[in-house]
Amino acid sequence: MIDKIYGLSGMKNLRVLSLGRNYIKAISGLEGVSDTLEELWISYNLVEKLKGISVLKKLKVLYMSNNLVKDWVEFNRLADLPMLEDLLFAGNPLVESMEESIWRAEASKRLLSLRKLDGETVIREETESQNPQGAQPEK
Repeated sequence: MIDKIYGLSGMKNLRVLSLGRNYIKAISGLEGVSDTLEELWISYNLVEKLKGISVLKKLKVLYMSNNLVKDWVEFNRLADLPMLEDLLFAGNPLVESMEESIWRAEASKRLLSLRKLDGETVIREETESQNPQGAQPEK
């Protein structure tokens, strides 16, 4: 079983990294693939903190269900990933501590680029700031 991420510096073209069902405690050691990695599959590990994830500026898909993330402070680090559109986060203590509707609303509010959350499409309601009263939608 893998308990630490390392040795990726020579993998300059790596786009998908699958490390599910291991004993990984921290997201670190990803600097070597920060310019190319688009998908990180790290479900069923022991990750509590998301420090170190911000180097993955091209990350589009993050599957990290069933880890140990407990609070919004850690979750908010995902906002540093401008291209993140598909997030699987179910099974973390943060998610399990609230009703699903509240979880989905809060998560999608904090991560504006998300299109899919826990396997379901993110539906966003239009707000006045997105479509001011009287403004016509662009065609």
